[in-house]
Amino acid sequence: MANENKINILTFFMNYDWYKKYLLPGFIAQSVLVAGGYGTGRELVEYFVQYGPTGGLMGMGLTAVLWAVLFALSFEFARVFKAYDYRTFFEKLIGKGWVIYEASFIVLLFLIMGVVGAASGSILRDTFNLPPIIGSGIFLIMVAYLTYSGSKLIEIVMSWWSYLLYAVYFCLLFITITKFGGSISANFAADIVKPGWQMGGFKYAFYNIAVVSTILFSLNYIKTRREAIISGVVASLICIAPALMFHMVMSGFYPDVLGMEIPINGIVAKLGVKFLLAAWLITLFGTMIETGVGFFHSINERINSTLVAKRGTGMSNLARGAVGTVLAAIGLIISNFGLIALIAKGYGTISWIFFILQGVALCTIGVYKIYEHGKASK
Repeated sequence: MANENKINILTFFMNYDWYKKYLLPGFIAQSVLVAGGYGTGRELVEYFVQYGPTGGLMGMGLTAVLWAVLFALSFEFARVFKAYDYRTFFEKLIGKGWVIYEASFIVLLFLIMGVVGAASGSILRDTFNLPPIIGSGIFLIMVAYLTYSGSKLIEIVMSWWSYLLYAVYFCLLFITITKFGGSISANFAADIVKPGWQMGGFKYAFYNIAVVSTILFSLNYIKTRREAIISGVVASLICIAPALMFHMVMSGFYPDVLGMEIPINGIVAKLGVKFLLAAWLITLFGTMIETGVGFFHSINERINSTLVAKRGTGMSNLARGAVGTVLAAIGLIISNFGLIALIAKGYGTISWIFFILQGVALCTIGVYKIYEHGKASK
């Protein structure tokens, strides 16, 4: 009974339909997004902060609007065609072109895992002076366990880690406002808007749109078009909120923050609150695990749907864990052999592929197919 009560306390939110429909997809998307460059602040400087405090804010507004449209369309397309894995989704959307999408998705996966794999070892080394192999080992074990456990546990873990993430971001913002509130106000009052903020917001929105493929498994709770649209808009707000808080923080250190290689380290050093960096890095380490789990679980769901279609039974938990372990191990190997730079050379091209096959296709072919399906259903 005690154990059952403990489980209920940890999973109570999963008993509410509104949570699973409107909040869960956003929390999962955020869990996959906030790792690496987003979490350290480097990406945010590159795509937003460099255009000035006000310019960056405007860029984030554009990203949020684009995400809201793309999420809402994706959620509705998945609902209409019951496409809860990326192969089914893109077969329905672009036919045989799904093969090109999958190849690009896998290259993206290994690029991200190479970066995350390297960072997972260095974070615990820099925070607790542990050998990098310890961090990489914990990363590998947690990814294997969560992919083995399947969708339900992944949904719960990603929800809880999102709560922790918000708490840490809010704490950082509160301390910064307390100590550097005057600088934040002055920099926003200066109304600095540098040319290019529109492209920064546009590129960041599509640079990350592949995250949709990692949350398809959680969309089966959505039953109506209204729910899909609301859930998509809410997901956009959930994903942009941490970036908005971090942008506010970095605006207090503008323009010095532009020259910081790892903004979070420089900012925490200026704040003089030592425990905050450890809390931040532990939270970031968890998001790296979640990023791996999100991508690997999407691969598992794609394999599972194919197996169900061919033989009537899906993957065992052991097979799911094995796939997660192998993919995570490959990511760690890539991080150690310097292949990241090689893959990264083609990353600009891959981003354009996502823009065309996912963004453009969804806003044209996707809208048309949703409309035609609605007509046929009447």
